[in-house]
Amino acid sequence: MNTGKTLKEALKNAQADGRVTVGVYECAKIMTEDPDSVSFCVLATDAFECDVALQIHFTLIQAFCFDNDISIVRVNDLQRISKIVGDKSQNLEDAHCVLITTPAEGSWEDPALEKLHLFCEESRSLNDWVPEITLPER
Repeated sequence: MNTGKTLKEALKNAQADGRVTVGVYECAKIMTEDPDSVSFCVLATDAFECDVALQIHFTLIQAFCFDNDISIVRVNDLQRISKIVGDKSQNLEDAHCVLITTPAEGSWEDPALEKLHLFCEESRSLNDWVPEITLPER
């Protein structure tokens, strides 16, 4: 399975359905108010980012995801994730955290998201708690 391509597909599908939240603070707000609505979490950094405050936020988000059985992955390309979840009218400087919320009850489940959940489950069984995914170039 090409996990990068699958992640991109899941993000695009969720975005089309209005189920994507972008930004550390926006995501934290949703996690606090309605943790059961969160299905998947993506943490994004640049390869050379050394922001201590951001690392603390990531640690807290990861702990929250573990406690609430939310699948979580890490992506090392902030620009690419911003291009996937943003549109030209938005300035997505804070695409460090992206959430996909659960589809409405009775609606169609996204096969790409299901594949990602399985990937995360398999990674956890190998003690890789926050697997890293490389996004495709396009």
